[in-house]
Amino acid sequence: AAAADVLAALSRAADPDLALRGLDRIREADAGEWTALEEQLRAHRTFRGRLLGVLGTSSALADFLAANPGQWHALTADKCTDSACYREALRAALVRDDGSVLTGTEAEQALKVAYRGQLLGIAAADLGHLVEAGLEHPSYAEVAAQLTELAEAALAAGLVVAEAEAGASAEGTLAIIAMGKCGGRELNYVSDVDVIFVGEDDLGLATRLASTMMRVVGKACFEVDAALRPEGKAGALVRTLDGHHSYYQKWAKTWEFQALLKARPVAGDAELGRQYAEMVAPLVWSAADRENFVAEVQQMRRRVEGHVPSEHAERELKLGRGGLRDVEFAVQLLQLVHGRVDADLRSPSTMDALAALGEGGYVGRQDAAELGASYEFLRMLEHRLQLRRLRRTHLFPAASDTDELRILARASGIKASGGKSQGEALLAEFRKHGKGIRRLHEKIFYRPLLQSVANVPTEALRLTTKQAASRLAALGYTAPDGALQHIKALTSGVSRRAAIQQALLPVLLDLFADTPDPDGGLLSYRKVSEALEDTPWYLRVLRDEGTVVENLALLLGTSRLVPDLLVRAPEVLQLLGDPARLVGRTPAEVATSLRAAVRRQPGLNAAVAAARSLRRHELLRVACADLLGLLEVPAVCEALSSVWVAVLQGALAAAFRQRQAELGRTPARIAVIGMGRLGGAELGYGSDADVLFVCEPSEGVSDADAVKFASSVAETVRKMLGAPSPDPALVVDADLRPEGRSGPLVRTLESYRAYYARWGEVWEAQALLRARFIAGDDDLGERFIAMIDPIRYPEGGLDATKAREIRRIKARVETERMPRGADPTRHTKLGRGGLADVEWTVQLLQLQHACSVPGLRTTSTLDALECLPDAGLATQSEADSLREAWLLATRVRNAGMLVRGKAVDEVPGSGRDLAAVARVFGRSAEDDPGEFLDTYRRITRRAHTVVEHLFYEA
Repeated sequence: AAAADVLAALSRAADPDLALRGLDRIREADAGEWTALEEQLRAHRTFRGRLLGVLGTSSALADFLAANPGQWHALTADKCTDSACYREALRAALVRDDGSVLTGTEAEQALKVAYRGQLLGIAAADLGHLVEAGLEHPSYAEVAAQLTELAEAALAAGLVVAEAEAGASAEGTLAIIAMGKCGGRELNYVSDVDVIFVGEDDLGLATRLASTMMRVVGKACFEVDAALRPEGKAGALVRTLDGHHSYYQKWAKTWEFQALLKARPVAGDAELGRQYAEMVAPLVWSAADRENFVAEVQQMRRRVEGHVPSEHAERELKLGRGGLRDVEFAVQLLQLVHGRVDADLRSPSTMDALAALGEGGYVGRQDAAELGASYEFLRMLEHRLQLRRLRRTHLFPAASDTDELRILARASGIKASGGKSQGEALLAEFRKHGKGIRRLHEKIFYRPLLQSVANVPTEALRLTTKQAASRLAALGYTAPDGALQHIKALTSGVSRRAAIQQALLPVLLDLFADTPDPDGGLLSYRKVSEALEDTPWYLRVLRDEGTVVENLALLLGTSRLVPDLLVRAPEVLQLLGDPARLVGRTPAEVATSLRAAVRRQPGLNAAVAAARSLRRHELLRVACADLLGLLEVPAVCEALSSVWVAVLQGALAAAFRQRQAELGRTPARIAVIGMGRLGGAELGYGSDADVLFVCEPSEGVSDADAVKFASSVAETVRKMLGAPSPDPALVVDADLRPEGRSGPLVRTLESYRAYYARWGEVWEAQALLRARFIAGDDDLGERFIAMIDPIRYPEGGLDATKAREIRRIKARVETERMPRGADPTRHTKLGRGGLADVEWTVQLLQLQHACSVPGLRTTSTLDALECLPDAGLATQSEADSLREAWLLATRVRNAGMLVRGKAVDEVPGSGRDLAAVARVFGRSAEDDPGEFLDTYRRITRRAHTVVEHLFYEA
């Protein structure tokens, strides 16, 4: 019967095979003791549960027992672990019979065995109930406290060895301050132990004691990490009390005060440690008043999920979404914000602080209890995972690793249920707790903000307006009072709309806090919500589609252009959850659809209104896809150019039809020639449409009548498209025509031919390099292009005189048109290495060589650049440098328009606009936006060097 009890107990171990192998190894290691061990296993249920619980869970502790077989006796006592005895037990292991203290390798080995022996006792008490039901077992908090007490005992024991090696006492010389989980009394089985050293009098001796202690404990027990000290690893290992105080007053960052929340003296000179704790406390609880608190808290927030490999994001217990750091950060930030005036929140323990937040009404009691339970569950899993091999790990097994899941489930007391195996039940429980933590993380931060502006008081959540404003400020909102007003406006009342907003806002406020402009994002969201409050599907989409909410928050918190367009093209909102639909059809398909829709309209006004509406939709769609990183620069330019062309085509056709109907005849054919960026299909969000209008008289019609008719059509198109509108302007610019603004708006084909033959200047030939037919009569457009080809691709190239003229004009343009006070290193158009530099260089080479290099006969800057190396006109690295600068400057101009809502030509020099532009380029919120500006300057400076060579020297 006794043997059956042992076999049954083995079957209940987390890994029965591992437990059986462990027993066999102990038998082989000490055959003489096996009989006694076997007898204990058969007769004593408590011992059996403890030993088999350890052997079935931890191969590392099985190794320890095999190497030190006598250690199993410690598990037969009534209590297999007693934290009150840790310090004495470890110290006793270091003392020889003659009373002297072991040193060097001998001390390290003795401390290692003693430490592992005590760790064995903690694990046995923690695991025994899993094998033998009904055994008393400690809670998570008790296990963490025992592990912390053991770590403190190890630090004290290491200091004893250090004193023996140095021949001096730490009294009056050195205090050891525990930080992190040790300071919070919440250590894992395997943790680095974070410490800070405070010295007095002889700092040289204090440093020797500290470094020796770190060496001894590091080799025997765990790594001792002093990187949280002032200046980190670059700073002195030991500082005086005054040295610490001076550093914290002058140089410390907010995260350092967050770390000091858990500072607690644990070894060395007790009085010195007490003085340190008293010194840092006021600094910690005034950290939220610091000028840079908001920016640094935002960085701390982002570190929660930072540096997690994407393939591990869903399995990371510590750093992943819904992980341990989510809980710890939430608790610590609320402590920093509210602990300034509420001393009850000033606990270094995460669980104690969370309970105090619940009791104080800063967090709902039920929410605090749920979050605490989820935190304990994840910490328990962390303990079980680390026990396996006594290694630091926070990685939950993959869903496909059924064996590891089963073993971890058994070690965690998870039973099979509801048709799920133990491993499947564990996986479901793990995911449930992760989602719960993330939901509560958002709710705990933001739900009280909603309650603080509600008319109905609540007992569970009672933030004052001032406390709510403080919390918003801590999360990055620069105008918290205004934000509270927006929250109140969105959530007031008892309507279904208000109820949905109350559910959405905690998530949105959290998402806005991660954008460059949280205040602007919230304001825009209010405007969009109020504008679309009668749109039946608006809130339903936000409520039901999480991806839409995430993307909308990013867009509204980054761009001032998007919200203005969104209220007038709300249908695009429904595309935000599906990248494939958002990227949408090809530009050609979009253009075809737009022309067809415009053509169906009954009159000119309706046609232009339809063109504007469809253009708005496309502009918003492209802007959203651009900001979300779904479109590259050339694709953005092509899409914007294509929709502009389609709008022109539709408007021209409608105006032509109306004028034709009024006259009852067709005096002329008309063609529109795209110039500049429109001709090159390189438009940005704020670009005008540069065009030329050309006509040809119908048979029997005079040139004058033809021009009159065509001019009335062209003026109608310009006026209708250029009418004031909330949308970005639709300016049709014909200033590149012969004689500029003083010349006729429309000319006949023959008039153009005569003008260019007699009066055309070299800059006009350069302008024609971008000319392409875009609207109107196909045959006329093609003949116009054929007519200008010999002008823009001159036979024999460009003579030296005209080349000098091009260079002179460029220099004059840069001098006269560069805005006063503009920084040439930041001006995307006229600055060094900017768009003008690249485009004038390409165009000069086209004028000189396109007659003999067919690849240069293109209106596209990028296509021409691609041709240069093969033609021997530039090296590959030179062409690549120009291409990189052109793409960068183009995207920066586009990003500036998206961020500010108006056309800008300079990279922002600092502030939120620069941060927003950097985020559009994929920079993380933690990155210094100044680094993006440095990158822009470096790339354009390199391009400018190429321009100097190709444009002026070659």
